[in-house]
Amino acid sequence: MPQNDALAAFWMPFTANRQFQAAPRLLSRAEGMYYWGDDGREILDATAGLWCVNAGHGRTEITTAIAEQTRRLDFAPTFQMGHPLAFAYAERLVRLLPAPLKRVFFTNSGSEAVDTALKIARAYHFVRGEAQRTIFIGRERAYHGVGFGGLSVGGLPNNREAFGPLLEAEHLPHTLDQERNSFARGLPAFGAECADALEALIATLGAERIAAVIVEPVAGSAGVIVPPVGYLQRLRNICDRHGLLLIFDEVITGFGRLGTPFAADYFGVIPDMLTTAKGLTNGAVPMGAVFVGDQIFQAFMKGPEERIELFHGYTYSGHPLACAAGMATLDIYERESLLTRGAHVAPLFEDAVHSLRGLPLVRDIRNLGLMAGIELEPRPNAVGARGYDAQVQALQRGLLVRATGDTIALSPPLIVEGTHLDRIIQTLRDVLRHLA
Repeated sequence: MPQNDALAAFWMPFTANRQFQAAPRLLSRAEGMYYWGDDGREILDATAGLWCVNAGHGRTEITTAIAEQTRRLDFAPTFQMGHPLAFAYAERLVRLLPAPLKRVFFTNSGSEAVDTALKIARAYHFVRGEAQRTIFIGRERAYHGVGFGGLSVGGLPNNREAFGPLLEAEHLPHTLDQERNSFARGLPAFGAECADALEALIATLGAERIAAVIVEPVAGSAGVIVPPVGYLQRLRNICDRHGLLLIFDEVITGFGRLGTPFAADYFGVIPDMLTTAKGLTNGAVPMGAVFVGDQIFQAFMKGPEERIELFHGYTYSGHPLACAAGMATLDIYERESLLTRGAHVAPLFEDAVHSLRGLPLVRDIRNLGLMAGIELEPRPNAVGARGYDAQVQALQRGLLVRATGDTIALSPPLIVEGTHLDRIIQTLRDVLRHLA
């Protein structure tokens, strides 16, 4: 396949690079609910960029805050010193979290946030005299980023197979039960007993060897897999009985995606740690964070005061520009009530996506809050090909969706209106009829 020399230098992530260069798809600007292609075509964003632009594109409050911060303080180290904005931003963030989660460790992405949480979990047991707790429990079909820790606890085989030995981790079964829960609206009724697989792993491995369990409250990258009623509560109870830490990966579900600030609020289940990124800065500047229970933090605050308690961090932890973007993002969330707006839009969104039931190729539809997965019948011996074609066809019709395998994932910005939903659904109708 001939190479497009103008596009050759950038090795694109999670992309078939040769295929892309043969037919490039370039976005040149964005505002509100829309992108524009390099050919000037308007493209409705039904994915919030990549699950991250919750407040819509081109928010002047955010770009102004970044520009002003660049002039005032472009960079400051946070090793052994700090800058005021990082502390102010952390203090505002913890006000959004359930009471025990009162400490914030800043990273630069969701992948770094997950790896940081895993390291904190091991170190927590180490400082408490239980250094043998090194095993992690993840879940099949989970995505926890691309660091070696995230790959270890993740459950997507294609993400793992080329990278050799990983951390010691076992995996719970996923909760997608299409025989009993197909086309469920909201939380599926069946499957809470899947959590009991954790008891079986504990019996095999020994609770004294397990550091933590990590799950996405709603699995996004695997195709929007919604947990059954009572499942997360059952996981929490099992972890409590056996002294295991529970980590929620809320990189996708955090900051209003389910109509509450975090999925922990929606489900009424408080983890010991919570990872986030994406909506943290509305996608404007790379940033991630780990919210840590105060009891974990206090376990490290022993020994001489001059001793570094956790030998971990990043050059750009709490970067001034990211903090400025984050503060402006929180202002927008608060002023426009975006962290709870999804609860009001969700019923309309649910009706809209489920109206696609019965169309050719539609195998299942799953939704919660402002997340939905429309699973298509795969082509024989070509898993993912139909989903890719649906994504390309939608883009050609002026709609940005995300294909995860053969599932079309929708996660529009939280500012989405009924007219946008009408266009999203009509475009998908046209795409599905064309592909059939």
